[in-house]
Amino acid sequence: MKILITGGTGYLGGRIIQYLHNLGNNEIIIGSRFPIKNTLPRGLKSVQTIWSSTEELMAICSGVEIIIHLAGMNASDSSNDPEMALEINGHVTGRLLAAAVRMGVKRFIYFSTAHVYGGPLQGTITEKSLTTSSHPYATSHRVGEDLVMASNIRNEIEGIVIRLSNSFGAPLTKGANCWMLLANDLCRQIAIFGEMELSSSGLQRRDFITMTDVCRSLEHFLKLPTQSGNDNLFNVGGDWSTSIWEFACLIQKLSKKAVGFGPRLKRVEPVLSDKTENFKYSIAKLQQTGFTLVNNREEELLNLIKGCQFFFHKKN
Repeated sequence: MKILITGGTGYLGGRIIQYLHNLGNNEIIIGSRFPIKNTLPRGLKSVQTIWSSTEELMAICSGVEIIIHLAGMNASDSSNDPEMALEINGHVTGRLLAAAVRMGVKRFIYFSTAHVYGGPLQGTITEKSLTTSSHPYATSHRVGEDLVMASNIRNEIEGIVIRLSNSFGAPLTKGANCWMLLANDLCRQIAIFGEMELSSSGLQRRDFITMTDVCRSLEHFLKLPTQSGNDNLFNVGGDWSTSIWEFACLIQKLSKKAVGFGPRLKRVEPVLSDKTENFKYSIAKLQQTGFTLVNNREEELLNLIKGCQFFFHKKN
C-alpha cells in the first residue's frame, strides 16, 4: 500500500514509520512542514506539507491509498494558543481530509486523544462515554474527529478515529517532542539527576499503552475490513489502569536492571482528600475486531531508561 503519514518526524510518527518500514511491504511517504534533509532509509520518501494550499495537499494525496494523520499541537502548546490549536488540530485536518476525498484516498486514520473524555477519568470509559473536556487540546481534536466521522458517514472515505490513551516508549531521537510525557520525563530525570520526583501525590490513575502496541494497533487498522459509513471510532489503550505512583515505582525497580541502581523517588505527600479512583479505559470494541495486546511493558521501559541514559547522561 502507498501510505502518507503526516507528522512523521514526531515522537509517535517516528516509531510508527520505523515499525511499518520494518514490515517491508508498504510504500511510505513522510509528510512534514519542513523539508527532511537527512538521508532516508531505502523505501521511504518525504513531502513538504503546505497546509494553507489546497493544490499542494491534493498533490501529496495523489496516488495515496491510506493517510495516517498524526500532525498536530500537543497539550501544552494548545493551552498556550487555543486559536492555533483549533487551526492545526481541527481546520488543517479538514483541509487534508477534503483533499484526500477529492483525490480518491481510500482510508483516513486520525489520531485523537483520550483527553476528550475529560479528567480525572473515573469509572469505565467506552466510546459512548461523554466527551466533557473543555481543554483546547481536547476540543480541537474533537473538531478533527467530527470532520472525519462526518466524511465517513457520507460515504466519502473510510474514516477511522483513534482515541489514544497514554503511550510510552523510547523515541527515535533526542529532539522528539515527548519529554513532558510522564514516563519519558521520569526516565530523563534518572539520566540527568539520578533520582525521580513527581509533582503530585501520584494517586491518580491513568491507562498506559506501550508504543509497540500502538504501532501494532495501527497495523491492525490498516488491515481491518471496514466500509465508509460504519462506526469507526475506537479507544486504543493498554488495558492497564495503574496509579502514577505505581508506574513510577515500576520505573524505579527496572532502573536497577537497566543502569545498575534504583533512583530515589520523591512525591508530594498524600493528604486525606487524595484518593485513587476506580478507572478502566475500555478497549473492548477494538478487541472485538480481533486485536490483542502484547503488553511488553517492562521491555519498553527498559529501552526507554537506557535510551535516556544515551541521550541525557552527563558523560555523553
